[in-house]
Amino acid sequence: GLNSPLIHRNSERKNKPFVPVDCGGIVESLFESELFGHIKGSFTGAIATRHGKFELANSGTIFFDEIGNISIDVQGKLLRTIQEREVTKVGSTQTVKIDVRIISATNKNLIKAINDETFREDLFYRLSVIPIHLPPLRERRDDIPILANYFFNKYNRKRKKGIKTISAKAMNELTVYDWPGNVRELQNIIERAVVLAKGDIIESADLFYPSLKNREKPLDSTLESVEREHISKILEVCNWNKSKSARLLKIDRKTLRLKIKKYCIKSGNNSPELGQNSPKR
Repeated sequence: GLNSPLIHRNSERKNKPFVPVDCGGIVESLFESELFGHIKGSFTGAIATRHGKFELANSGTIFFDEIGNISIDVQGKLLRTIQEREVTKVGSTQTVKIDVRIISATNKNLIKAINDETFREDLFYRLSVIPIHLPPLRERRDDIPILANYFFNKYNRKRKKGIKTISAKAMNELTVYDWPGNVRELQNIIERAVVLAKGDIIESADLFYPSLKNREKPLDSTLESVEREHISKILEVCNWNKSKSARLLKIDRKTLRLKIKKYCIKSGNNSPELGQNSPKR
């Protein structure tokens, strides 16, 4: 989602509209009206004629976030719009020509969705002209502090909270968490923390992880497992140079030594599991 405005700003359409569509946030019954617009009196509550997202994005870019959440029925109408390059407002018989670039994104496996018959194969291939694969956030841990601070500054200004920063402990917790919901989960967690924080610093206690709510493992145990894996990888990359590893981890050598001892981390691939005792060396 964060990359779509960047693509738009660096294209020949950069001076034209950029219109995002949150496919997961639109009520199913209003989807057609949102995309294609409606005329006055076409349904209960349609008190005025309204342009849809496609018309608003004309000559520019329309971005479908979480395209996999659209129903089969709406998918068919979206496919027809892409093929015909025109829209018809709800309640109207007149067509309106459109010229838009379409960008779509999803966290779902659309190939599986096609096999499950919940996503149209013809629409998939219409949208997959230039696919861009972004690795999950857990594989880009260096990006997490940058993104966390970006969202923190954004919502701190928006909510006029006057919070100073995210604490080092909270940032470390964000960095080692596994992020099954990727960037959107990070964004939501930071926004919630900013809204509910009572102090002038975001602390670990302000962070709430919905994806861990129903897990049997406690949060501390899960985060420790991820932190152990992260430290192990950094040590291997640095050939067990503890000074270099500590710099990359943004901790001091003493803290690194304590964590190596705590997590029983050893060089090589046969590291013991958490909780096992390692021999003294």
